[in-house]
Amino acid sequence: MENFIEQFLNHLSRERRLSEHTCLAYETDLGQFTAFMEMRKTGLEGLDRNDVRSFLGYLNARGFGRRSIARKLASLRTFLGFLCHMGHLKRNPALQVPPPKLEKSLPVHLNVNEAHRTMETPSPDSILGVRDRAILELFYSTGIRLRELAGLTLAALDLDGGLVRVVGKGDKERLVPIGKPAQRALKVYLERRGELSGEKVSDQATPYVFLSRSGKVLSPSGIQRRVERHLEVATGRKLSPHTLRHSFATHMLDAGADLNAVKELLGHASLSTTQIYTHVSVERLKKAYRQAHPRA
Repeated sequence: MENFIEQFLNHLSRERRLSEHTCLAYETDLGQFTAFMEMRKTGLEGLDRNDVRSFLGYLNARGFGRRSIARKLASLRTFLGFLCHMGHLKRNPALQVPPPKLEKSLPVHLNVNEAHRTMETPSPDSILGVRDRAILELFYSTGIRLRELAGLTLAALDLDGGLVRVVGKGDKERLVPIGKPAQRALKVYLERRGELSGEKVSDQATPYVFLSRSGKVLSPSGIQRRVERHLEVATGRKLSPHTLRHSFATHMLDAGADLNAVKELLGHASLSTTQIYTHVSVERLKKAYRQAHPRA
C-alpha cells in the first residue's frame, strides 16, 4: 500500500502539478485509510464498497465531521481511480459509496465598515505595521488565497500597471488588478522592506514580497496569525484570512460585478464554486425584507 501511495503522490506532484499543501492532505487521508485497513488486516485485493463504508463509519466514530469525511472519501476515490488506471485494481469501489450530506453554510464575510476598520488596524509607525497593512490591503483588494499571497515575488508585482501575477492551484497563473489603496500600501511597505533584516535586503537573495522580522520569507502560518489578530481587533470575532477573500467576492457581487469576472479573479475552476457568493447577497436581501416589510 505504501508503495502505491508514493507512486500516487508523485503523480499528483509531478504530472498534475498539485501544490505541496494539497499533496500533504492526500497523504494524510490515505495514511488514515491505510491504518484502517491494517487494523482490519485486509489489503487492496477484494476491496469492496462495504470496506469503504466501514472506513467512513470509522472516521465518524473518531469524531471527524461530515465535510472532513467527504474530503477523505474524495481522496480515496481519486487514489483508487489511479490504481485502476495503472492496472492494479479492476474497479473503484469508492465510486459506489455516496458522500455524507453536507449542511450548506454561507461563507463568513465582513461588512464594508468592518473591512475598512480592519485595514486601519495595523500601526503606521512600525515596519511590521506597514507590512501588515500591505498584507491586509492586498488580501481584500484581490481576493487571493493565503498561500498565493505568501508565495508572491517582487517580479509578480506591477504597481504602475496596478496588476499582480498570481500562481494559483495547479500552478495556473492569472492576472489580478490591485486597487489604489493596496497599491499605496504596497509602495510604502516596499520602500521600507529592507528594515526587516536590520540591513539592506537583496532582492535577488530574498525575492519574496512579504518578509519576517529577520528578513526571511514570511510563512503562510506567520501571515495567518498576523491577519487573524488584526481581524479580531477590528471585528471582535475570531476570523481567518479567507474571510477577506469571501469579503472581496461578496462586495464585488453586491456592487454589480459580473459573476464570470469574479470567478476569473478568484481563480475558481468552476462557476458553481463562485455562485455561493450570490447566495450571500440574496440572504442579505431576504433579511432586509423581513426586517422592513410590514407583512413579511
